[in-house]
Amino acid sequence: MAKEIIKLIEISRHYQVGTEIVKALQSITLTVKQNEFVALMGPSGSGKSTLMNTLGCLDTPTGGQYFLNGVDVSKMSDNRLAEIRNKEIGFIFQTFNLLPRSTALENVMLPLIYSGIPKHKRIEMAELALEKVQLADRMNHKPNELSGGQRQRVAIARALVNNPSLILADEPTGNLDSKTSQEIIGLLEAIHRAGNTIVLVTHEEDIALHAHRIIRLRDGLVESDEENKNIVTVEIPEQQTV
Repeated sequence: MAKEIIKLIEISRHYQVGTEIVKALQSITLTVKQNEFVALMGPSGSGKSTLMNTLGCLDTPTGGQYFLNGVDVSKMSDNRLAEIRNKEIGFIFQTFNLLPRSTALENVMLPLIYSGIPKHKRIEMAELALEKVQLADRMNHKPNELSGGQRQRVAIARALVNNPSLILADEPTGNLDSKTSQEIIGLLEAIHRAGNTIVLVTHEEDIALHAHRIIRLRDGLVESDEENKNIVTVEIPEQQTV
């Protein structure tokens, strides 16, 4: 039986805006098991960004419990959450979030520096991660010397380098053209086939159809949580080795 990577029990997140209380999340209960590929969808204001921030330990819930790999992270200190983020979670962002003056290799090595891994080992691990996303020949290039798709591949390599329990992809194709979007979603499929657990936030139905399960939010609540019976796949042979 697959292990539970994510377990949310009645998670809520409320914000005070002036005199008003905004209930961004209301009593969310769900689980994500190891090696699931889940798409998180919802209109603007549905709570999907707040839920993503909660799953990524970037925000703490107002109420409820969040178990990541069996550990309750919902009441942890900021320092402890930073450690959890670095070791357990790989982030892929719409805007790539790469350091402009650092090479692809240096960007991918960044999480390893915070982990205290020796330099020679960091280089070895980062090189391997870049090879997995077919960027071995671009290791010493800076972001402005790379295409949008290549920058996103660097970001994916950085997300993978620590071998995290969970990959969180926030609109990973949002800044890419349709052809490059297909290449990136194909790469995410290959990462999933290699055994990784992925939660993908997207507002694009065609991108969500690549996931095996689709969770839809509305007004801070889970509106639906269904298995995707019409999975779409991208067949790109060179990406089979991830």
